[in-house]
Amino acid sequence: MSAPEKPLAGEAAPTGGLSSKGLGAGTVGLIGAVVIGISCIAPAYTLTAALGPTVSAVGVQVPGIILLGFIPMLLVAFGYRELNRAMPDAGTSFTWGARAFGPWVGWMAGWGLIAATILVLSNLAGIAVEFLFLLIAQITGQPGIAVLAFNPFINVAVCLLFVLGATLVSYRDMQTTQKLQYFLVGFQVLVLLVFAIAAIVEMLTGNAFDATPFDFSWFNPFAVGDFSAIVAGLSLSIFIFWGWDVTLTMNEETKDPEKTPGRAATLTVLIIVSLYLLLAVSLIMFAGVGTGEYGLGNEDIQSNVFFALSGQVLGPLAFLVSLAVLTSSASSLQSTFVSPARTLLSMGHYGALPASFARVSPRFFTPGYATIVSAIVASGFYAVMRFISENVLWDTITALGMMICFYYGITAFACVWYFRKQWFDSVRGFFFTMLLPLVGGVILLVLFVQTLVDSMDPDYGSGSNIAGVGLVFILGVTVILLGVVIMIWQSIKRPAFFRGETLSMDAPASLRRTRR
Repeated sequence: MSAPEKPLAGEAAPTGGLSSKGLGAGTVGLIGAVVIGISCIAPAYTLTAALGPTVSAVGVQVPGIILLGFIPMLLVAFGYRELNRAMPDAGTSFTWGARAFGPWVGWMAGWGLIAATILVLSNLAGIAVEFLFLLIAQITGQPGIAVLAFNPFINVAVCLLFVLGATLVSYRDMQTTQKLQYFLVGFQVLVLLVFAIAAIVEMLTGNAFDATPFDFSWFNPFAVGDFSAIVAGLSLSIFIFWGWDVTLTMNEETKDPEKTPGRAATLTVLIIVSLYLLLAVSLIMFAGVGTGEYGLGNEDIQSNVFFALSGQVLGPLAFLVSLAVLTSSASSLQSTFVSPARTLLSMGHYGALPASFARVSPRFFTPGYATIVSAIVASGFYAVMRFISENVLWDTITALGMMICFYYGITAFACVWYFRKQWFDSVRGFFFTMLLPLVGGVILLVLFVQTLVDSMDPDYGSGSNIAGVGLVFILGVTVILLGVVIMIWQSIKRPAFFRGETLSMDAPASLRRTRR
């Protein structure tokens, strides 16, 4: 094993020392990990786009569907926690998949995470551009400014600036990321809480658009009476809760790496589901679920519910909502860099990718090379697709749901299989290493297969198709097959990893810190 690079002259190593991969150990605490996890999920941006379409499908049962969709995420989080407790490693799904099922499955799990996060990086940058111009138009009272975001040259140029800024912050030490995220996440959550409370107050004082009294029956997902809508609710969870696993990819940089990341993941999903439920309830109480001008069922406002209702709820402070969504997408853009960079670092560390990916910045103790590569790929993908076809771009983003189910599912099953000899050692072991992650994995497997089947419909996504087959299906399968091709190529170039020589199955992680 080659030793981590030493700090440059005049640069002190982190107080917690360095991990085996050269990352700054002990630099992230529990609160910092939770904040970064919330940032990666981007609640303001995610919910403003997801709430309207969900209302159209299930009406006032949105809170119940959110709770139902929360279940598989929580079950998978338990599996992540147990794996992290046994073998904290920045490679997470890649490392754990390889340890449980061998190098080939582990490599594909890592590919799933990398592909999904890089696709999202480009999407977040594009969304940040749109909300930047929307905010400027709102503040200046010049609606025409918002249209500039749809000029491809302006859009791509500003998008690349956002990615550049996020890359510079991500390249620096984790303390810089934490400090930035404390501010961005704090502001985002504060605005959302104020928005929710103001909506409830407006309803109680008789100033709501379509006052709808609160009812506990909203929390019953089975009152929908439509199985397809319930399945859609589970699919929704993939998008509105995805991102909490970033807390695990920082495990080599956290204080108490065996416990802190797992606790942070659990706290993150609990905080997010609480925030989502509060916002969903408050907006239903204020606007109702009808198709009126400001009703949540109105298709004209569903792409950005918060913006559409901000003036009605907050009056002259409406611009804060646009600023919060902009902050949400921008902060998520920066924090999302954490996952692919550390997965690539681990794959390079264990010889599954070129050793250059294992390079750690000798000044900031972060995966500098992998961070830059992630930024270049995400930027290039967005720029090319934005000019080729906006439909292809957004259909590719839609296809990432397959990748999320893919690598989350592998990780859940990896937990079950890795701990198979300990299932009946204790009641706790039975539930947290076998039953709960198994159920979560099965749910994700069903969603993965269902998405594959549904996306073959030419009307799925943007409605684009090739030879009558939906473009979302073609793109999703292409991304997975691309991973298979690269994996085979790497197995020829770097056979040691694929022979199990650098990362063996079932061996103690502490004994397998080698790389080619």
